[in-house]
Amino acid sequence: MKVVVQRVKNAKVMVAGETVGEIEKGLLLLVGITHLDLPADLAYCARKIANLRIFADMDGKMNLSVRDVGGRVLSVSQFTLYGDVTSGNRPSYMEAARPEVAEPLYHQFNDLLQSEHGLAVATGVFGAEMAVELTNDGPVTLVIESP
Repeated sequence: MKVVVQRVKNAKVMVAGETVGEIEKGLLLLVGITHLDLPADLAYCARKIANLRIFADMDGKMNLSVRDVGGRVLSVSQFTLYGDVTSGNRPSYMEAARPEVAEPLYHQFNDLLQSEHGLAVATGVFGAEMAVELTNDGPVTLVIESP
């Protein structure tokens, strides 16, 4: 599992011109799932994201988590994170999980963020053509991969 985490002032995802998910201060997650991912990978990434200390405290140091600041999460499925361009210029997506495998894992991951970590999670629509708008905060962008 691979997740691009962006600290945002706001973010929204639209499908066919309609907003389907929107947050103010929080984290935008671009979530990629590979065919090797198991529930332990989901749990690892959810725990890591919920506890990331990337928000500023009163001294201006990145010392607070998204929960500490009352932030929210916008989670967007992103199979292209597993695009391989080592051979040629056209990405190969052989490492990305097939939709019938990835979709339930994506939903389980979002459920873990909510039920195990108490985060409010908005989402895009799995498999849809989406447009994402965001205002980066910092910018702070990290990549988290399960072991």
